[in-house]
Parts: sequence; C-alpha cells; structure tokens
Amino acid sequence: MSDVTVLSIDTIVSNPKIRRGRPIVAGTTLMVQDVAAHHIYRKYTPAELAEQLQVSLAQVHAALAYYYAHKDEIDAQLEADLEFARQAKEQGLGQRHPPVLR
Repeated sequence: MSDVTVLSIDTIVSNPKIRRGRPIVAGTTLMVQDVAAHHIYRKYTPAELAEQLQVSLAQVHAALAYYYAHKDEIDAQLEADLEFARQAKEQGLGQRHPPVLR
C-alpha cells in the first residue's frame, strides 16, 4: 500500500473573508450548500446545475461530493439559514415598506 498516491481535487475551498468561510467552488463565490440545495430540493441534474450556475460539470460534481462527505454540517447550515430567513420575514426585515397589518 506504500506505492499509493492520494490525489486531491482542489475544487472546493474556504476563505473566512468569502461567504462567512463556508465552502465554495474555487474561483467563484458559489457556495457548496447552494449547489446541493438546487440539486436536492429543485431536482436539478448536475448538467442543469452547470448550465444554470455557469460552472463546469466537474465543479458541480466536486461540490456535490463535498456536500455528501459533509452532509450533516451543510444540512445544519441550510437549516440555520432557513430559520434566519423565517425570523427576518416575521420581523419585516429587508422590506422596503414593512407590513402594515400583521
């Protein structure tokens, strides 16, 4: 087994200054969790994702592979973002004109 070389694919990166340090596709600001969410919840195929998101098919597959290798962590991020959006909507945050009737 000593003659085995492990090859890494440097397609997924993280930088604390970009997207709060969440994993992204290298050379973009596209988060892995966004690729995974479109694939899982919107049922986009990898080819459709590559076209829609304007990245290569290899980048899509790398993002999905990373997602499945870190599924629990990324699912928790997705849930936290959804909860934040729910709370912001309830509070009328981000709306040009807050709702008059609640």
